[in-house]
Amino acid sequence: MNSLITWLIRLAGEIQHRLSWLPPIAARFAVGWVFLQSGWGKLHNLENVVEYFASLGIPAPGFQAPLVAWVEFLCGALLLAGLATRLASVPLIVVMVVALNTALVDQISEWSDVLGLAEFGYIVLLLGLLILGAGPLSLDQWLVRRWPADEPLSQRPLS
Repeated sequence: MNSLITWLIRLAGEIQHRLSWLPPIAARFAVGWVFLQSGWGKLHNLENVVEYFASLGIPAPGFQAPLVAWVEFLCGALLLAGLATRLASVPLIVVMVVALNTALVDQISEWSDVLGLAEFGYIVLLLGLLILGAGPLSLDQWLVRRWPADEPLSQRPLS
């Protein structure tokens, strides 16, 4: 019986190791696609977004709406590519926190209400990407392999 349990534990560890690439790419694609599409939609309906932001009491809606649209679009694209993933996660987390505190505040009466909102799920996924990085199937990882950290920037090729 002990050998069976040991074998199952080792098998689970092997499966985990072999599939370690899957969670970060799934998170990047799920969140990246949502933000890419959301940003694209906002960019093509800026007048409506400005009006909506104004109705929420967001300061300088004429500035904030295009800023949010471009942040969502560009950072979503970066997440899909796995490029500057940690950096791209930060402004998207900020956008989601603002959304929770403005557009969705009417839906929140207690902490458990936050847990059921998609925006909170996006924050959780983005925090994972911020802390753990883009994973092995990403441009971030390709760049790390191409230019090791111990190689000075001045000695790296330009192309």
